[in-house]
Amino acid sequence: MHKNSWQNRRHGRRSNQQNPRFRQQGSDERGNSVTRQSSRDSGQVGDDEAPSTSSGTAGSSSVPDLPGYYFDPEKKRYFRLLPGHNNCNPLTKEGIRQKEMESKRLQLLEEEDKQKKKIARMGFNASSLLQKSKLGFLNVTSYCRLAHELRVSCMQRKKVQIQSSDPSALASDRFNLILADTNSDRLFTVNDVKVGGSKYGVISLRGLKAPSLKVHMHENLYFTNRKVNSVCWASLNHLDSHILLCLMGIAETPGCATLLPASLFVSSHPAGDRPGMLCSFRIPGAWSCAWSLNIQANNCFSTGLSRRVLVTNVVTGHRQSFGTSSDVLAQQFALMAPLLFNGCRSGEIFAIDLRCRNQGKGWKATRLFHDSAVTSVQILQEEQNLMASDMAGTVGVALMTRATGAAGLELCQIKLWDLRTTKCIRQYEGHVNEYAYLPLHVHEGEGIVVAVGQDCYTRIWSFHDACLLRTIPSPHPTSKADIPSVAFSSRLGGFRGAPGLLMAVQQDLYCFSYT
Repeated sequence: MHKNSWQNRRHGRRSNQQNPRFRQQGSDERGNSVTRQSSRDSGQVGDDEAPSTSSGTAGSSSVPDLPGYYFDPEKKRYFRLLPGHNNCNPLTKEGIRQKEMESKRLQLLEEEDKQKKKIARMGFNASSLLQKSKLGFLNVTSYCRLAHELRVSCMQRKKVQIQSSDPSALASDRFNLILADTNSDRLFTVNDVKVGGSKYGVISLRGLKAPSLKVHMHENLYFTNRKVNSVCWASLNHLDSHILLCLMGIAETPGCATLLPASLFVSSHPAGDRPGMLCSFRIPGAWSCAWSLNIQANNCFSTGLSRRVLVTNVVTGHRQSFGTSSDVLAQQFALMAPLLFNGCRSGEIFAIDLRCRNQGKGWKATRLFHDSAVTSVQILQEEQNLMASDMAGTVGVALMTRATGAAGLELCQIKLWDLRTTKCIRQYEGHVNEYAYLPLHVHEGEGIVVAVGQDCYTRIWSFHDACLLRTIPSPHPTSKADIPSVAFSSRLGGFRGAPGLLMAVQQDLYCFSYT
């Protein structure tokens, strides 16, 4: 009898040691009293139950953060984060964060599919807008702006069918970026080829009509194994006749800027646009590029390099060089004033007066300062406003005059500055970017600002009051290599097209059109 009792007690201790719940509670009791209390509140947990992927530190600020543990709000208990020897740790902060983001993305996608009618602003829907307009509470301008916002919030995602002469390539090549031309009837695409390198193409949007949503991809066997740093449409022979690309150099091959005729991607070529006639300029280390539509810099393009800006005339080959203190990552020419705006890695934004020669005095017409690298600059229609985005997780907006001046934008905030009063009149919130080279899309006609964040969410703000109208999750799992590329237009497919948003991610193209 005594022997059997001793064996039962020994067997009980062994079973408790093999029970993961028992081990967890024991560890918590030795570690911290808060852990012990959370374990009691969690109730009975089965031996084969796996913890949820929700993080307590992110979900609840009232729960203390314990080093080496994370709190699961669903289980109401702490779980231990193992050191991760040989990279076999099933619970890591990065893995937990990734699962949380994927769970949030799937939830938002489900909500978007279920909710057909969305409201961008509280108290504003189609019937209330119409009623307030009839009663005289809204003028025509405000009514049109709010109607655009309502349509943006109700856009539905539909997959676009891409037709091509090589369907197998469509299934393997991944979209890197898309860029719409001025009339929004063509998309220039850069695709990453599975075997390495890049491939270029032009998508005709003239067939982008509901309900079929079919487009045709025009391809050309023009490959490069070099990284494409920057792309813009160029108007050499006529409007958007060429594409200007900045290519990085590799090994003994220097970088270059290439003017690629758009006629290379169509079967029939108009007179003067013979296929194969392209221009290439040896410009090493170009980070950005821009084409000039200003008559005072006709047939010219600019390239932003490391500590230098080059302005090149395509016809004469003449070049102007301007020295800078940092790498130039973003550029845009003004249309009326002879100015070239540049955004630098140091956070400085400056305008070059193209009437000055090279390093002459007074060629910097305007100077602004961000707290991190500037990735995009956009000059607005009146050329008194400029919008810029940086890598501090912010989108900054500066209201500026042509006179020489300076202003600073505070870190981690989205602000609209009036440089005449040096006061902040608006601030935008929500954009996420810490390291990626991401463009910014401004559409004053519709009164919206569109930007894709590093977290793969496409956000749309009201330009007039900085209200976040909509956050669109990516149709594919979040990944650093699969950040969507978007293009918004008030007339997708040409002059008679409808407003909408195009999104390219992985091998797919999606259309969010007005309903």
